[in-house]
Amino acid sequence: MDKAEIDYLLEKVMIEYGNELVRLAFSYVKETEIAKDLVQNAFIKCYKNLDSFRNDAHIKTWLYRITINECKDYLKSWNYKMVQVKSFINETARSISPSVEKTVLDKHKSEEMRQTIFAIPIVYREVVYLYYYESLKIEEIGKVLDIPVNTVKTRLRRAKKRLQPMIKEAELNER
Repeated sequence: MDKAEIDYLLEKVMIEYGNELVRLAFSYVKETEIAKDLVQNAFIKCYKNLDSFRNDAHIKTWLYRITINECKDYLKSWNYKMVQVKSFINETARSISPSVEKTVLDKHKSEEMRQTIFAIPIVYREVVYLYYYESLKIEEIGKVLDIPVNTVKTRLRRAKKRLQPMIKEAELNER
């Protein structure tokens, strides 16, 4: 491929998959701006390696894999760990005197569901996200995460088991 073809293809995939990839990254890092930065990094890697893309899988699957790897690398980084410490300190301070906005937001069911999903381990959260929010098939999830199909099924089943009591508790608290 020449440079013009690569530029055109990259622009096309950015438009087509950009929002999906940001949502995917957000499911890992829980912050919109960081998710956008990680997707930007994923697109840069895509651009640099587009000529070596073998077309073994759909480009969407390849982009998901790159984005997930970016997210996992970020979560292992020193920067992320420092952000977590600062966030914990800020949350502790806020919990002493919660704002009106926070109180209102906490009452929204979608926020509670998001928090419930974020409460489960990442290995379950990623399959739940890809299956329910991105509507990927189990086989596609296996390719994206580079794990066997049976592992995807097992993780989905275990995630559902973990989420059931949390969802019931959230519903009881809502009443």
